[in-house]
Amino acid sequence: MAKEYSGSPKHHHRLEVQRNRLTWILGVSFLCILFYMLGAWQRSSTPTTTQFSAYNKGGCDSHVTTSDNGNAAVGHPSSTNLDFASHHQVVLNSSKTVNQFPSCDMSFSEYTPCQDKVRGRKFDRNMLKYRERHCPAKEELLRCLIPAPPQYKTPFKWPQSRDYAWYSNIPHRELSIEKAIQNWIQLEGNRFRFPGGGTMFPRGADAYIDDIGRLIPLTDGTIRTAIDTGCGVASFGAYLLNRNILTMSFAPRDTHEAQVQFALERGVPAMIGIMGSQRLPYPARAFDLAHCSRCLIPWQKYDGLYLAEVDRILRPGGYWVLSGPPIHWKKFWRGWERTREDLKQEQDAIEDVAKSLCWKKVIEKNDLSVWQKPINHVECLRSKKLLKAPHMCESDDPDTAWYRNLEACVTPLPEVSSSDDVAGGAMEKWPERASAVPPRIRSGSTPGITAERFEEDNKLWKERVAHYKRIISPLPTGRYRNIMDMNAYIGGFATAMLNYPVWVMNVVPINSNHDTLGVIYERGLIGTYQDWCEAFSTYPRTYDLIHASGLFTLYQNRCDITYILLDMDRILRPEGTVIFRDTVELLVKIQSITDGMRWKSQIIDHESGPFNPEKILVAVKTYWTGEATQKQL
Repeated sequence: MAKEYSGSPKHHHRLEVQRNRLTWILGVSFLCILFYMLGAWQRSSTPTTTQFSAYNKGGCDSHVTTSDNGNAAVGHPSSTNLDFASHHQVVLNSSKTVNQFPSCDMSFSEYTPCQDKVRGRKFDRNMLKYRERHCPAKEELLRCLIPAPPQYKTPFKWPQSRDYAWYSNIPHRELSIEKAIQNWIQLEGNRFRFPGGGTMFPRGADAYIDDIGRLIPLTDGTIRTAIDTGCGVASFGAYLLNRNILTMSFAPRDTHEAQVQFALERGVPAMIGIMGSQRLPYPARAFDLAHCSRCLIPWQKYDGLYLAEVDRILRPGGYWVLSGPPIHWKKFWRGWERTREDLKQEQDAIEDVAKSLCWKKVIEKNDLSVWQKPINHVECLRSKKLLKAPHMCESDDPDTAWYRNLEACVTPLPEVSSSDDVAGGAMEKWPERASAVPPRIRSGSTPGITAERFEEDNKLWKERVAHYKRIISPLPTGRYRNIMDMNAYIGGFATAMLNYPVWVMNVVPINSNHDTLGVIYERGLIGTYQDWCEAFSTYPRTYDLIHASGLFTLYQNRCDITYILLDMDRILRPEGTVIFRDTVELLVKIQSITDGMRWKSQIIDHESGPFNPEKILVAVKTYWTGEATQKQL
């Protein structure tokens, strides 16, 4: 058989067929890619600000509008067509019935699950254990929605909220009567007014803080984080905000009905808490300033146990300010209805405990007394060899604070190489402190978090908050004041929010891989530890915005996430917003539950685009209230 030569017509025909087939394949592939990219671009388009602004006022059976004075009221249905369809790629079973949660009885309107008065009576009254956290057993958990009081109104915006709150939101006039002379709170028509007074500052909190400012530096950025023990309605913390000092105020749920609720209604950071038998839920070396103004805590009792706890949470070089009995008892004893001998004995005992903690008394002037914690324990360790009491704590982790019993010992500070060094590392003054690398990261004492990782996290959350601003229109307007980050990590979200008129409660779950709450405080922010399988220590309707990034990945196999969502609903104000960040599968599950909680929600793509497996769920709690009882009519 003869061989074909290269110029054969048969060979040219075969090449032409192959060329046409390759052209056809490339053309079809190009068109498929083009249409896929076009579809992805259409699906990833961000909802407009107008859409989210409109559904932020969504109602239950009717739309909710806000009148000029901030009152929530029922209005005509909006003509805006809202798109609440999920914009993800998971196919849902549309025939599935949504489980609707009923409203709880109005008697639960101010329910605090872990500080329930009835349950508390079962516990020991010694050291006020009955007022500590005692959470309900699984069979006692409620599967209903906590109702807002009838005629509930949108709280005043900050800074007006510092001075005013609606009576209908917290219908308790007891404090306005009991504390009338002390100017805690006054009822004026349908609203409360907070004059800024207190038991030990009848001239007002501003003048009282000015008195303290003459004794210690309050305005140069050295002091940023403070704790107010037995805070009342938190006027001390409210007016410290004018000095750029962020205060964690706490008080028990006791006979002074709803004092912490009033504080949060004012837009001031506060928690339900008590000096009892357990550590406060904060890390060691957290606060620059601790304050007690006639807070009724027996500092001298139990071998100085309570002052030892203040010492644990005070930063090296931090201050403790005490006003009221027994300070300057020689002048004031008659007005305190106590004997001179009793008051002298109490002050002497407090002085002895402070000395045993190696504190230095800075000054005592009028009814104020100030002590300072040493910047390190070099001299203290030398004196302990002589005094022997109280001994240094042997605990390997002074930050451990969740359900941890108090110890009558001195929490050791990190070692230093010189008596002039600040234990744990010196910090920048505020506001540089917020973005500077915290000492715990700088020293390598927070495993897995480097200075480079810290800087990356800062940049990441600036971008994310900028994205939130685009999809949630009220963010920069003052619509939100009290914000909670349920899984705060190192406080990147809160730091990115510093330019807005808000404060953030940074929560570090006790189940986290990293204990980062100490880092958060070193940045000049505040927060607390929490196990989200239990209820948070606050009243209902106390937060405007809740942020939950990766939280449900952490808890999906630890407890029923339904109860976490029900507690979020409890603490969220009507028309408040929740931002979830998680896998699309978890967000679909969350949305299926919140659909039965009278929430409106929408799943949107990650800010980086549709190909990121993490998605964002934005939800808004609709406005609804409970029905008035016969007593309220």
